[in-house]
Formats: sequence, C-alpha cells, structure tokens
Amino acid sequence: MQMGLLLLLVCSSLLLAPCGAEFSSKVGVNYGQLGNNLPSPARSVQLIKHQLKARRVKLYDANPSILRALKHTDIGVSVMVPNELINAIAVNQTLADSWVGSSVAPFYPATKIRYLLVGNEILSSADNTTWFNLVPAMRKVKIALKRHKVLKVKVGTSLAMDVLASSYPPSNGTFRPDVSDRVIKPMLLFLNRTKSFVFLDVYPYFPWSSDPKNIDLDYALFESKNVTVTDPSTGLVYTNLFDQMVDAVVFAMKKLGYPDIRVWIAETGWPNAGDYDQIGANICNAATYNRNVVRKLSARPAIGTPARPGWVLPSFIFALYNENQKSGPGTERHFGLLYPNGSFVYEIDLSGETPEREYGGNLPAPTNNEPYKGKIWCVVARGANRSALGSALSYACSQGNGTCGPLRRGKACYRPGSLVRQASYAFSSYWAQFRKAGGSCYFDGLATQTIKNPSYGSCKFPAVTL
Repeated sequence: MQMGLLLLLVCSSLLLAPCGAEFSSKVGVNYGQLGNNLPSPARSVQLIKHQLKARRVKLYDANPSILRALKHTDIGVSVMVPNELINAIAVNQTLADSWVGSSVAPFYPATKIRYLLVGNEILSSADNTTWFNLVPAMRKVKIALKRHKVLKVKVGTSLAMDVLASSYPPSNGTFRPDVSDRVIKPMLLFLNRTKSFVFLDVYPYFPWSSDPKNIDLDYALFESKNVTVTDPSTGLVYTNLFDQMVDAVVFAMKKLGYPDIRVWIAETGWPNAGDYDQIGANICNAATYNRNVVRKLSARPAIGTPARPGWVLPSFIFALYNENQKSGPGTERHFGLLYPNGSFVYEIDLSGETPEREYGGNLPAPTNNEPYKGKIWCVVARGANRSALGSALSYACSQGNGTCGPLRRGKACYRPGSLVRQASYAFSSYWAQFRKAGGSCYFDGLATQTIKNPSYGSCKFPAVTL
C-alpha cells in the first residue's frame, strides 16, 4: 500500500505525464537521408546507439532498410507518412490500411515503432488543400494501425513555429486564423482523445538570426547569466528563448480549450556552418546549444518550462548527419551532429550523462557571430555537374529584367566558350536581384557564395552587399 501511494505521488509530480519508462526524458535524433555520401543504415544505427547514445530515432519516411537495421535494438522509432500521400489517404481508408500494412506492420514489434507522424510541417506549406486533409488522414492512419493490431503507437504530425500568428509574450501565443478553427482545433481534439502529443519543431536559431540586435545570443544558447524576459501578463520569467517559444504554443493551445496536451520536441538544433550571409552558424554555437538543450531535456527530475514546470519534454535533436543534398541556404546542409564519415562535428552525448568538462578539445572560436559586412557573389560551385549548368544558366537568365544582358554577343561578359564563367555571372545576377524576395544561391547544389570578386576585365559581376 505504501509503495502504491509512492507511485501515485511520483505520477502526480509529473503533472499528467504518464508513468513508466516509455514516456521519459530520453533525447533522440532525427535521421535524415538527403545525402549521397551517408553511411549504410546498419552503420548509422550503430552510430546512433553507441556514439551518440540516443535511445530514440525519428525518420522522415518508413525506410525498410533502416527499420530492419533497428530490429531488436530497443531504440524507440518514429516513422512518417510522406507529405504527398496525405490528400489520398484522407479520403481512402483502404489506402491508409495498405500503407500501414506494407510500411509499418511487417516491422512491428521487432522494431520498436512508437510514433507515426502524418506529414512534416504541412501547415507551413502553401498547399492549403493538404492542410484541411491533415486531420482526416491522421484519423484514418489511427484506424489502420488498430486494424493491423499495431498497438502503442501514437499518431501525430510535426508543426513549425509559423503555425502561430503571435508568440510574444508567450501568454499572447495564438494560432494563425487560417488554420486555428479548421485544422488546429480538430487536431487537438484528436490528440487529446488518443493521448498523443503536439510534435513541435523549435529552433531558437531562426528568430535570433533574424533579429540579433534585439535578441541576445547567450539567451538563445541557454548561456545567459543576466538576461531574462518577464511575461507581463503572467509574471513568468524566462531565462532562454527555447522555453519562450514552447510556452507560446502551450498558451495558444490553452486558448482553444486544450491546456494539458503534451508537447514533444520533434526537432531542435543549431547549424554548425552556413553561407556568408548567415550569422552565427558555427561549430561553437552549435555545440553550445545542443549540449545545453540536451542537458535541459534529459534532466531528472524534469525541468519543464515556466508555464509547465516539471513536465517532461521528450525530444529529437536535428540532425544525425550533415546532409549535402538538402536544398536552400547553407545552414540546411549543416545541422548534423556527425559528418558523413561517422566522426563527430563536435563531441556530444545525447544521454545527457557526460559533464561539460569531460568533452575533449577546445571548440573553434566563432567568427560569424556578427553580420558579415561587404560584398558577396554567387558562382559555380567547385565540382559542379557541368552537364546540369546549361539548364541552370537558362533558368537564371529567364528570370527578372535583363538578368543576363551582359552575356549577349558583343557585351562585356560575352564568353561563348566558358560555360562556368557564364553561369557564374548568371547566378550572381539572379541572386543580386532576387535575394530579398527569397531567391537563394544554390541552384540544386551547382552554386556557392564567395567573397572573392569573380569579375574579370570589363565584365563586372553583380553582388549582394550586406
């Protein structure tokens, strides 16, 4: 009887978090596969388990080779329904049954599948048809799991912070009006009824890097000694940006009548490198952030957030590897804890058991914690696929007004025998025109930024000036 009372008290102290090892403060890792130089699934599972000491892993699909490699490892696994299947599954229970039957059931329970996410950051996409099909698809996938007797699997979907219309102060957290009533509210009802989680992607790097003058870097890195933020409505005091972001979602859920749905950190991390125009993306900041967030998330007893003190925040760190085929700015390819050869980008222990003083070696001093000031050009990357340059050149030149005028016959940059020089001019000219509108210096991996002026003779390359 005394033991039963003790167990009740322990459960109560978790503030509605279920007792038992399954819902714990173990930190996992996101295993992305957008690279052409990544280790095999078998090797990757060994690195996850023994080098990173992670006890959970999240996939962005249901890759059968990876699921087989995870058999009998006791690593908790999250799999994902691809974004492109959501609309079809939402209106077709047979398709949901078929997908679960082929992608999940054959591996369960030997592979410890515990979470199934329907899509990745769907509410951040421009396709609002998929928004409204998201919850119906989640319901059908849940039914399919039951039909295949796949038990103990929580169904959810990952949300980025842009689902909020307002997030400051945290108590003002409010979901966007275009999704609040039609998507978020029925989703929260589903998650509440099935005792699942809001899976949330939380990246303090992005708000800090977009406003470094007003957001203290140490506050974003969990390193602040004297910077705090007090919510004027609640009086809650925040000592880091991560807690502030999480609690904004907590308050937004409360406004819709769901104050107690648990939050799972589906992604968090910090880039270890990036482009010249990307502030603060370096190994020192990445190691500092990730070591600190792991220490917080794996703490026992759980720390929680100011709005939910003592609540467990299970989590996945992004990401296992630097992935060289991810599109977008350079940071997208540099969130890895490991290089593709399996070595650490910086030492880290996802079990949270290694004290900071035991990490070997000094971290390289950051050189880009202040915005770069000067000119940047966009040129053909070393090793770029020459056969693909022609179409990329044509695309760049077809955009904007006069983007490639100087490349015409008789003009200053006319060099018909040099595809690399022509493409480099086109890339720089395109990027200089469209950067502020979201254009990137990437071109499917064919382009890279440089601070060395590529101009020659009378051919002057347009530049981005920061």
